[in-house]
Amino acid sequence: MTSEFHTHERDTAPAVASPLRLPSGITLPNRLVKAAMEEQLAGRGGHPDDRLVTLYRTWDRGGVGMMLTGHVMVDRSAVAQPANIILDATSDLAPFREWAAAAETSSFWMQINHPGRVVRRDTGSRALAPSTVPVDAGRFSTLFPTPVPMTASDIEDTVERFAVTAELAEQAGFAGVEIHAAHGYLLAQFLSPLVNKRTDQWGGGLRNRARLLLDVVAAVRGRVRPGFGIAVKLNSADFQRGGFDLDDAHHVIEWLGDSVDFVELSGGSVESLATAGHPADGRTLEREAYFLKLAGQLVADSSVPLMLTGGIRRAQVAEEVIARGFSLVGVATALAQQPDGPLGWLAGEDGEVTAPCSALRTKSLRAAAIQASITLRLHDLSRGRSGRTLAPVAALVVDQYRRSRAIRRHRQERSA
Repeated sequence: MTSEFHTHERDTAPAVASPLRLPSGITLPNRLVKAAMEEQLAGRGGHPDDRLVTLYRTWDRGGVGMMLTGHVMVDRSAVAQPANIILDATSDLAPFREWAAAAETSSFWMQINHPGRVVRRDTGSRALAPSTVPVDAGRFSTLFPTPVPMTASDIEDTVERFAVTAELAEQAGFAGVEIHAAHGYLLAQFLSPLVNKRTDQWGGGLRNRARLLLDVVAAVRGRVRPGFGIAVKLNSADFQRGGFDLDDAHHVIEWLGDSVDFVELSGGSVESLATAGHPADGRTLEREAYFLKLAGQLVADSSVPLMLTGGIRRAQVAEEVIARGFSLVGVATALAQQPDGPLGWLAGEDGEVTAPCSALRTKSLRAAAIQASITLRLHDLSRGRSGRTLAPVAALVVDQYRRSRAIRRHRQERSA
């Protein structure tokens, strides 16, 4: 395969194998991070169970220096998917402590999130957003309800929910939290001029649109001890014309300043499937490290350590990410396919991992089928299996059946 990425000499240890001390004082043994993937493995009450413990223990043994959970919901009344983990004031912390204990060698952080308007109708979730701008997902738009603009009270409640979830994550034994402000979820909705049409202190110019994110970070910092890690996941761009873009990201990173340990850069949303290679603004993404060329422009001026995630499936590419000035390399799909791949990368092996692919013509269906293949792998790994080999279309059928069962249980629990 022809590649633009440089070949690095192997007579010295790979750059990804070097340790990193974060501003909070946490030292990571290497630069490889298991990035967030939505596991959809919640047990009853939105709690983790043995499946998640098994899955993360497998990744912990695979060599990464840090693990980030899939997004954990901060509001029980608003979930992105029916089998998402939920951590709030009503949660039992015991299963979360067992989950946190799955990490023996890596630093284990919880990604915390509010989906905002990106909730499916069948979950019965409250669709909150900065403004009454519905999700535009093409033929699948009807799956999402019209959102309700948030009141000042709603906003205050949401800030408190993020702080409570972070505090509980610390009590459970996690080393830090990553606040999700990317991929079109609530905090990203406030950042986007396409979604945020408010004229009050939460809308208008970028500083006002970033207010909710900055308030959440401040509230979390005020609730946890100084040595507890805090990070933010941010889009380098939404890949929608007129949306949050590179210059916006530059300013938000600057405003985050020394409040966070690092900022993870990604891109896209349910409306612009950049992480699946289909940006809505027509830009061409790289075949590997999708956002490296764009996000790399943010490195030189950033005083905050940056992490890049998206399309990194071999050591040579991970090395190039570090060479471009990023502090951390986020790996997701490759770790669903090969959980112990980082051990080879750290030893100097290139170890390319093949990503699932689909020939479906419809972009959204193709992305859904590939995502279903990844989810199937996670579910198999959570049960200690090596993983079934199913065509993405077949995996999508299995995923829809599993989701229908999760919806039934979710509804029963909501009505109880």
